[in-house]
Amino acid sequence: MTAANGTGTPGTPDIPGKLAGHCLALLTEVSRTGRLLRRAELERLRELGERAAEAGHGLRDLVGVCLGATRASWQTFPGLTAVTTAEVRRTGDAVLAATQAALGAVAEGHERAQRMAVRQEEANRRELVNDLLHGRTDLGRLAERAERFGLRLAAGYTVAVAVGAEPYLEGAPTPHRVLRELTGRYDDRTLLLAVRDGRLVCIASDGEQAVLTAFTDLALRPGPGYPPALRVATGRRYGGTGGIVRSYEEALATLEYAERLGLPAARLRAEELLVFPVLMRDREAMADLVRTVLGPLTSARGGARPLLETITVQAEAGYVNAETARRLGLSVRALGYRLERIRDLTGYDPAEALHRYTLETAVMGARLLDWPDQPL
Repeated sequence: MTAANGTGTPGTPDIPGKLAGHCLALLTEVSRTGRLLRRAELERLRELGERAAEAGHGLRDLVGVCLGATRASWQTFPGLTAVTTAEVRRTGDAVLAATQAALGAVAEGHERAQRMAVRQEEANRRELVNDLLHGRTDLGRLAERAERFGLRLAAGYTVAVAVGAEPYLEGAPTPHRVLRELTGRYDDRTLLLAVRDGRLVCIASDGEQAVLTAFTDLALRPGPGYPPALRVATGRRYGGTGGIVRSYEEALATLEYAERLGLPAARLRAEELLVFPVLMRDREAMADLVRTVLGPLTSARGGARPLLETITVQAEAGYVNAETARRLGLSVRALGYRLERIRDLTGYDPAEALHRYTLETAVMGARLLDWPDQPL
């Protein structure tokens, strides 16, 4: 790589030296004529700034090289050898103005290259995440691309997914803030963050539970002016590329179950909801359970929904009638009437442990199947 002082190694273009020489030639001309820099000259400076950034030179070094060369040559500029003080002042002002414009153009080109590099990096990262979660890409090529980000696909990974009131968008402020905060705290080789299907997805390598906790905290509380996530679900840890897909699908399924069941928790882990995939593994059997146990409730005045809510709230209240009545906004007597109707219509008594379990399971199945809104 070219050294910052303008001396290049053999076979390497001396971009800082070339830039300094170009600036000196322009400033020498300005000191002679007092003119402004032309559009083509400014564009050439932008191009040199862009090439310097692509070669890995920092903007501070480029500015230092240009100003150092200018200072060293200041006394030799033609216009500064004028006789009168006014002429020297006018020439000096023109040279300083040209220096300011030249350095501004160099900085603009440098920043342009940096933005393009960042966008390319984000695009590569986004493509890698999509391929990892897609699970149908050539594993050899995928592993090679992942290694560029410091990821070893043979290790274990866990995926967390955040969902908001509005879909997340690529390049939006909130995903950018979460990524900036995470990479500021942790080695970016231990995580990948991307937007997929309107959700914010974080892939963390083995042993990086702190990354997932921080991601969840940031998604739920991103800071003033940033919309928070409604829920964050974390899949279980698995090894290899197939494990990433599996953990991701578990996180998605957890979010879906939480939405269907109306769970209030904002932080969810797949292992906490494992009972629901088991319950829904045989959809026909679950539908039969709902029809058999809860079907008779549709004949109640006001339909089945108030009684379904009663079963749910009573379970959440630990089968304490006073607390259940308070949560439902009913008197204890009115609650007792509802419980009698449930027992009379279904044949199941919430006061008995086995009947209680059957009713709770059937109600969960009803919510997962969106019954009674959807016919079974």
